[in-house]
Amino acid sequence: MALTGTAERTATPLSLSAGIDHAELENDGPTAHGDRLGTPAPDEKVLWKGRPDFGLLARTAFHAHKAGLYMAALAVIGLMLGNTGAALFAAGTGVVLVALLYLLAWLSARSTLYILTDVRLIMRIGMAIETRINVPLKQVKAAHLRPRPGGHGDIALEVGGERLLGHVLLWPHVRPWRYAMPQPMLRAVPDAAALAQMIAQARAQYGEIHQNLTEIKDEAAPAGHHVPVAAPALARAAVVKRAGDSGLGDKGLEGAPA
Repeated sequence: MALTGTAERTATPLSLSAGIDHAELENDGPTAHGDRLGTPAPDEKVLWKGRPDFGLLARTAFHAHKAGLYMAALAVIGLMLGNTGAALFAAGTGVVLVALLYLLAWLSARSTLYILTDVRLIMRIGMAIETRINVPLKQVKAAHLRPRPGGHGDIALEVGGERLLGHVLLWPHVRPWRYAMPQPMLRAVPDAAALAQMIAQARAQYGEIHQNLTEIKDEAAPAGHHVPVAAPALARAAVVKRAGDSGLGDKGLEGAPA
């Protein structure tokens, strides 16, 4: 799906020219208390902040609807076999299971804050143990978009560099079935197509990025689905060492419990 049309219309409020006050980040979701991994440096420009939609997160990451359908199928089978007690048990268990999964999704969304700056992507995540993930934009090799209903979507990032974080530490903010090379994923974010364009534009200052313009598949995407997004020559020439880059942009993924 090419990021044109709707993406261009929704990109306006997410323009790179806009900036977000750093103070707002401490009043919206989990705080980093000044930790360098979770707090933008003073000279970093905050381009976007957001969190998952918990209902969509429940359906796509926690698979609440699949679990509900499975238990409903067991209840129907029980009725067909004349075992009313088993059918009622399956139905009741299904209701409790779906409610629990939605609760977990709500807790996950509530304890998550994604922050995109002109240098990196910061992920403040963790329901039980708060964790801060630092994804330097210069280490992003490709961005993959999976559109979801209502303009929402998932954006997975292929990251290079020397460091990679484990799948368990990132879950559920990680692309499924990528255990050897985990890919951090922005889950169920609004205006996903426009945000994907913004990530590509911010990354372009460091060189080319390949952006997958088709829906994410569980298997590896064919090479033909990638197109290069060239960085403007002026932007490339303007890259300089800044305080926001120090120690955060050369070694790939970093993350630590709060």
